[in-house]
Amino acid sequence: MPRLYVAITNHGFGHSTRAASVLLTLQQIRPDVEIILATTAPQWLLQSYLQPERVTYRPVSFDIGVLQSDSLTMDKAATLEKLKWIRDHQDEILAPEIEFIKNTGVGLILGDIPPLLTQLAKAVDLPCWMMGNFGWDFIYRPWGGEFEAIADWIAACFRECDRMFRLPFHEAMTAFPNILDVGLTGGTPKLTAEAIRERFGITTPSDLTVLLTFGGLGLAKIPYEKALRAYPDWQFLTFDRQAPELPNLIKIVDLSLRPADMMVLCDRVVSKPGYSTFAEACRLERGVVTLPREGFAEAQLLLDGIQRHAHHQLLNSEAFFGGDWSFLEQPLVPPKGEKLATDGNAAIANAISDYLS
Repeated sequence: MPRLYVAITNHGFGHSTRAASVLLTLQQIRPDVEIILATTAPQWLLQSYLQPERVTYRPVSFDIGVLQSDSLTMDKAATLEKLKWIRDHQDEILAPEIEFIKNTGVGLILGDIPPLLTQLAKAVDLPCWMMGNFGWDFIYRPWGGEFEAIADWIAACFRECDRMFRLPFHEAMTAFPNILDVGLTGGTPKLTAEAIRERFGITTPSDLTVLLTFGGLGLAKIPYEKALRAYPDWQFLTFDRQAPELPNLIKIVDLSLRPADMMVLCDRVVSKPGYSTFAEACRLERGVVTLPREGFAEAQLLLDGIQRHAHHQLLNSEAFFGGDWSFLEQPLVPPKGEKLATDGNAAIANAISDYLS
């Protein structure tokens, strides 16, 4: 039985959902491949994308991304301390996985995008492939100080990656010696717009229906009461279980449903900068309305990309969090460039399939 070992960065939900989208495509074309998922992401999240057959979970954390209290608020000091611990204890972290892989018959290692994975692959003499639109060295290096040494260590790990599937909205990723550009990844809606409307009793037209989605960590300061009450004829959808009960707000609590499933109802998605949300919106040709994000280098890549490739609006944070949502009354700005290719799931899955054949 061919086996694929997949490790996913433990940072929000976006890395997990885009990797799972690729793995679902692999399951569809190669149901004989057993997938071993090494991550501490919630299993319900992964299972909302994957077929559960032939998936083994290992609760392993190879990296942390950035420690955050919500989707925009970063704790750099705690992040640095944890990164230094991972660097200094990498042999201890890798040892059980080295033994596991040697005893399991894994044929290929794929990562999104823990730097230590290349060292794991080298230890078990397997190729290491990765997918992503940025490397963690790109995020940490601008923070200066001790983060520069961390970025150097990470870049050294990335230089031993055998193949990088580079996604849209990307940085140069110069640490990777072998780059293959692919199209957007993301989930495909499970239900039609009509089925979703019937399930939730929604009659509002698409141009007055808005999905509010701010990643796995959410946002604590969304002014639901003030903003939504000003637009009683609009229908808002959210996955935020802490949101208040309002007549024009539907909270999605079914763990099998994902943002892509609800996007079929909406002309626009309101979000913070995030690859997976932007990619799924672009795949479904939905408008993207986004907040800025300071101090996280990927955000500018995403903001630049969404202006080139999607109908969009860039919001003012002060107005948004103050409850002024007059942006809803304004038309979306058309893209400056062409549509992006949407073949990322298939391109990566087919490459894996071919290698494991």
